Amino acid sequence: MVEVLKKYIPERAAAPVFALIKEHAVYLKIVNERVTRHGDYRILADGQHQITVNVSLNQYRFLVTLVHEIAHLVAFKKYGRAIKPHGKEWKHTFQFLMLPFIRPEIFPADLLPYLARHFKNPKASSDTDAHLSVALKNYDPPSDKNYIFELPMGSTFQIYNGKIFKKGKKRVKRYECIEVSTGRTYLFQPNAEVDIID
Repeated sequence: MVEVLKKYIPERAAAPVFALIKEHAVYLKIVNERVTRHGDYRILADGQHQITVNVSLNQYRFLVTLVHEIAHLVAFKKYGRAIKPHGKEWKHTFQFLMLPFIRPEIFPADLLPYLARHFKNPKASSDTDAHLSVALKNYDPPSDKNYIFELPMGSTFQIYNGKIFKKGKKRVKRYECIEVSTGRTYLFQPNAEVDIID
């Protein structure tokens, strides 16, 4: 199993991650890419703890995602069903589990400051932390997609499901964009990846 993990996460992280998987009896499934999520945790009907992670993630995002999902499992076991999915119990658990991995032997030096900042108060998804998300995407294979924050105001773009939007003004952190076919306004994270049309 350690050798299998080395294909997906940094080599130095494989043994400690395997120890977590073993300790918490995780049934790990590596699955085809899902656009809406990097991974998830659920309890199966037979009581098994199943974690799925997208095969397409780079090794650093894969590690963060896997530990994120293990934190759900550990928080659930410790605190029970009543906790919020990304509430303080999960945050503390995620910080505690992730801390041993935030080291230069595991993550490149340019990612460490973003990880340190993110884990002061971890978000429900690494994608909602725009700075960390963009830093992690530097380790993805090259892509012809653009980030919303890079597009000029008023430009038209298409998202993964084919819907077309026009970029509007920035609110506090996110951009207001109008869906061309309906005129409805949606908020987009600045690091959402889209295909520019014009």
